[in-house]
Amino acid sequence: MVQVVVITGLAQGMGREVAKLLAREGDSVAGFDMDSDGLASLEEELKSIGGDHLLIPLDITDRPGILRFRNMVLEKYGKVDMVLSNVGIGFFGPFEEIDLESALKCLEINVIGAAAIFQAFIPSMREKGGGKLIAMSSLVGQIPFPFESIYTASKYAIEGMLLAFRLELAPFGFRLGFIEPAQVSTDFAVKIHRLSPEGSPYRDRVKRFIDRDNELIKTAPDPVQAAEKIVKVLKARKPPLYTRFAFRDSFFIFLNKILPVKMRDAILVGFMDIKV
Repeated sequence: MVQVVVITGLAQGMGREVAKLLAREGDSVAGFDMDSDGLASLEEELKSIGGDHLLIPLDITDRPGILRFRNMVLEKYGKVDMVLSNVGIGFFGPFEEIDLESALKCLEINVIGAAAIFQAFIPSMREKGGGKLIAMSSLVGQIPFPFESIYTASKYAIEGMLLAFRLELAPFGFRLGFIEPAQVSTDFAVKIHRLSPEGSPYRDRVKRFIDRDNELIKTAPDPVQAAEKIVKVLKARKPPLYTRFAFRDSFFIFLNKILPVKMRDAILVGFMDIKV
């Protein structure tokens, strides 16, 4: 049976590869992104694969636009089986030096954007017996990383939000889950990495953090490998609550829960090469 999957932020990277994999499995993909050129090229790829898909340019902060998108999807397909909240932006820098207006934009996109897309589709999904709501989170949704305070806050917020309303939706046939990658081999980190200015007391450690992060990205899963794992979650009858891409990530989270604070802090600053 053809399933209808809503995906936000699917013009590039993991979202794009998930859309193509789902199309190859015969599912219908409905999604949006701000990247009109990326959407246009994805639309051509999906046409070559086959199926009935709906892609529109839309900003995740346009909440009336999201409701119009929802109406278009329900008018076209009559139902939605899964929603993957994939849109999000990174945010990097020492907390003392960050611009809080920019931080507010990150929280608006990453947290309220996810809230808006889920809230838009929950009523129709509930009426038809539920479905799957999957959020792209991050390893930093479990382990706070230095120099990523605002991004960490956004992922903690996403996980707390879904864990709370997951219990509200439990009687209606919903399954919720988080995808928690550490790194994926894309230009996501490159876009946000900014070295602190000359004279900053954080500059040396920020540089070492960036160098270490770039080193880790070289061996991280690429978007296709990541998408394959995400699609397995989407297609699972009972998707796991948490999905990570590597054993190391799960092991770090385990250590973070059982070790004393000083010990886990020492592991983290050593792993990211930011010891003073």
